[in-house]
This record gives sequence, structure tokens and C-alpha cells, in this order.
Amino acid sequence: MNKIIVAGSLHYDIMLAAHHRPEKGETVIGSGCSYKFGGKGGNQAVAAARAGVPVSFVGAVGDDTQGEFLISALQAAGVDTQAVAILTGTPSGMSVAISDAEGDYGAVVVSNANLHIDVAALNAELWRDAGMLVLQNEVPASVNVQLAQQAQQRGIPVCINAAPARDIAPELAECVQLLIVNAVEARDMCQIAVTDLASACEAAQTLAQRFPQVIVTAGEHGLALCEAGGTAFSIAAIPVKLVSTHGAGDCFVGVLSQALLAGLSLADAADKANQAAAEHVSRPVAA
Repeated sequence: MNKIIVAGSLHYDIMLAAHHRPEKGETVIGSGCSYKFGGKGGNQAVAAARAGVPVSFVGAVGDDTQGEFLISALQAAGVDTQAVAILTGTPSGMSVAISDAEGDYGAVVVSNANLHIDVAALNAELWRDAGMLVLQNEVPASVNVQLAQQAQQRGIPVCINAAPARDIAPELAECVQLLIVNAVEARDMCQIAVTDLASACEAAQTLAQRFPQVIVTAGEHGLALCEAGGTAFSIAAIPVKLVSTHGAGDCFVGVLSQALLAGLSLADAADKANQAAAEHVSRPVAA
């Protein structure tokens, strides 16, 4: 069976709960604290593995207890960690996220070891049986470019979840088969404000002039998708009782990748991922 290679960030997450997120200069008394596995890359790898596909992860951690925790969490989910480097003298990546009473959150990320992924050190055996490469923007752009070019040379489709928002270099864009962005990232890439499904479709249609396949997620509204030369259409969000949005986008990307590798169409894969994300946001954040 083909596998997915996910390359990206690993973060030791400190999760804080509070009534609201602090304004500038404000101190807020929190109501809870937990520690969890995180990083967009790591979360997407775990989601894909739990959806039922073999996953190999490319990344880096420090030689600290946080790094041990992150590697153990990947392995517990069934993710192959042979391509995760352990860097002496460099701390593991971490983040602090504050979740408010409405289930929304804000986070601060410190990349640390994630900035030092060495693509040249990877074994060529990594690419054996790979059917897709999944990237995000929490590692240096040069890492994504090198990996995408290697995947393209081997005929392996490349998916990039362009989050957080930053410019996609032309040499990376030409390797990308599928672009996934949220409303903010879509706006930054095509200058279309995404406020509902109609504007999400407009943004997806515009971005599909640059990428073969595009998905624009629009939060509580749902998502829009478009393939080059086609017409954009939308999938409405599934009504749920929101508990926390933390990690919902990563759950979506991981399940979508598994579904595409299993042979589903882009629309059917997006529908499956949409359902998985709805289930994700309706349950408490795991410690």
C-alpha cells in the first residue's frame, strides 16, 4: 500500500484555557492548563495515520524530554519516525495556545529544532512506496522547496497546506498539485476577502489559475474547492456544538490526504475530511 510522507513541524504544546484571550497589557486568570503533542506537520501526520494510511514523518526535535515526548506520540499513532532527526544542543519546537470560552484560540509558536531540518541527510529509501508528500509553512521555505522538487522528480503528488500565510516561491508552486488554505491565507494569496461560501468559491476559482487543485476552508461556513479549468463549488459546514477549533485544520488535511491516496475524488475526499473536522471540533482537546 502507498504511504504518505508528511514533512513539517513538531511542537510541544502548552494549552491554556481562559474566559477570553488577553488584550494588550491585560492579565487574564486562566481556568486550565494541559500539555499535548502538536505542530501542524505532526498533527497532520497523526490524523492521516489514524485514518488508516502508512505515514512517514520528516522533521527534527531536540535532545530533550519534549523531543522524546513528540517522537513517542508519533510512534504511538503508528507514524514512522526514522526520518525525524534528534539535534544535540537544540531545543524542540514549542507553542503556547490560549483557548477561550467560545472555543476559539490564539497561539505563539517558537520553532527551535524545526528550523534545522536537513533534507540532504535524508535516506533515499524514504521515498519508497510514497504516494503523496504533504507540506505546511511552519518550517523553512527551503526545506519545502527541496522536498517538493524531489517528490516531483519521482512523480509523487505534492500537497501544501500554506499555513501560516507566506509567499509561495515559484519553484515550489510549480511542484504543487493541491493547495489548501483557510480564509486568511486565501485572502493574502489572492486579495479576496473570504467571508462566506460565495467568496470562498471566488478565491478558490482564482487560485486554481495557479494550482491544479485548490481547497479554501471558511471556518463555520464550510469550504470551497476548485480544479484548474473547472468551476468552484462549496461544501457546507456540518452543524456541531463547538468545543475547540484547535487542530481542526490539521485533522482536515490529514484525513483528506488519506482519502485521496485511497482513490477518492477531490470532492469526496473533502467531504470525508469535512466530517472528520466537524467531529474534531465537537470534542475536548486531548491532553
